[in-house]
Amino acid sequence: MNQAGRRHEKRAGDRAGYRAGGRAGAVALLLVSAMALTACGAGSGSDGTPDLSSGSRKGQSSTGGGQPAPDAAAPETGRSAAPEGDAESGASAAPDVKAPDYLSTFALDVDTASYGYARRTLGDGRLPAAEDVRPEEFVNSFRQGYERPEGNGFSVNIDGARIGSGTGGGGGTGASDWSLLRVGLATKAAPPASERPPAALTFVVDISGSMAETGRLDLVRKSLTILADELRDDDSLSLVTFSNEAETRLPMTRVKGNRNRIKDVVAEMEPAQSTNVEAGITRGYEESVEGHREGATNRVVLLSDALANTGDTEAEGILKKIDSARREYGITLFGVGVGSDYGDAFMEQLTNKGDGNTTYVGDETQARKVFVDQLPAHLEIRARDAKAQVAFDRKNVRQFRLIGYENRKVADEDFRNDSVDGGEVGPGHTVTALYAVRLREGASGTVAKATVRWLDPKTRKAREETGTATTGAVDTTLWGGENDRLQVAAVAAYFADRLRGGDLPGAPGLGELASRASGLAESTEDSAVEKLATAIGQADRLQRGAGTDDEPEPSEGEIG
Repeated sequence: MNQAGRRHEKRAGDRAGYRAGGRAGAVALLLVSAMALTACGAGSGSDGTPDLSSGSRKGQSSTGGGQPAPDAAAPETGRSAAPEGDAESGASAAPDVKAPDYLSTFALDVDTASYGYARRTLGDGRLPAAEDVRPEEFVNSFRQGYERPEGNGFSVNIDGARIGSGTGGGGGTGASDWSLLRVGLATKAAPPASERPPAALTFVVDISGSMAETGRLDLVRKSLTILADELRDDDSLSLVTFSNEAETRLPMTRVKGNRNRIKDVVAEMEPAQSTNVEAGITRGYEESVEGHREGATNRVVLLSDALANTGDTEAEGILKKIDSARREYGITLFGVGVGSDYGDAFMEQLTNKGDGNTTYVGDETQARKVFVDQLPAHLEIRARDAKAQVAFDRKNVRQFRLIGYENRKVADEDFRNDSVDGGEVGPGHTVTALYAVRLREGASGTVAKATVRWLDPKTRKAREETGTATTGAVDTTLWGGENDRLQVAAVAAYFADRLRGGDLPGAPGLGELASRASGLAESTEDSAVEKLATAIGQADRLQRGAGTDDEPEPSEGEIG
């Protein structure tokens, strides 16, 4: 194993505690009212007692005052609904265990890096580590076809279908009783480049020794050279590099008249020594504050393989050092991951806590997509601290299970507590949450009501939108139906679940998933879905021990 690999392995072990609660807890078994109910996001104690807490994300502060969404105060286990009557009477609940509720609350997430890195790993002939697989990032890597809002808020789209039992097996007991519910949130498409606010970008570039590998620093150089031609004259750019120490290579500089200077500075970057991410981010935020522009989008962009081995190597400790600058100036952090050995978990923690998001690039084609098609158009923030809360109707829903979002959970009572951290969403983004839902016999009427809450980035005023799904919304058959985009989302979610050893109801085997993805690639004429089919096929062969002869494909990072 090379040096970078050993560092990554050690850091992965150090971060095992961070992942274990989210990943293992997502499939923990709860016993409620003599029925085995599957939980998502909630685990069980060592004595078998169900843990019904929501597992809140810690925000910037905890001032109280939060409350659930309207019409959402009915009981639920958080992930599995108790039989009718049990929650009201409380007869079967222990005195010190709170009654189950019917709420699911999480911070929005537009990251796609987990899927991109998984595709890179599979292309290299390896299965991704289970702790690096986040189903929501797989799903959010694909276009969803949602209606967009006319204004600057969100549209709320809810649909679904009956799951049934996949012919590839793996459905488990009662799979035919389950449905898939898709909660989709979308922002208005990005305006033309000429209409967006100017940008003040500070690029923090990893030039440590591990970045010498092909596809790392060389790819970063190409990416920044491409971007120098794409930014507007009134945009500004600064460049910080770091290895064992950080250095400012270019202070905040207007692009107009300086494109060649910017390219020259980028071309001079060469690999050096250790990976002190702490030093790089700290210096990057100092430069961003120094070059802060009122009325502009001020952002720090970290480009790294995220294999930190010098200085503070914990995301929370690093971001504490720049917390005041992050809050006072509203500077967001965008992470771009590179490299075959990549600190995915570390980068995700940094950007989640840094009010930003992350993606992964595998080659020049993908770099062009991110730095030409996506970054310039999506620099602006449309929603800050955005959260979603889905309230399931206790009369019609017997069980439900959120697929993914373990790291984005928010306590139900903190839904309206605007001091608790949420997610940042830009123009043209879509956010999808998939639920496996088991309806009660004879169910009719409302299944779920979804509410999204966010802060206007300029006024900081809270806004909300809601949407409702009835039993008619989940009455069609998933596979072979007319909703191709729902099927693509289902394939992506089931694929992620298979990679991390999950047990979702009705999940087809990898062979069947690959076949379905191939058919959907034809019907949607979407090259991203075709690459999904390739990745599933590679995973299927690797799990069967057959290996793969396929060349690595560029990773995806769709903005729907």
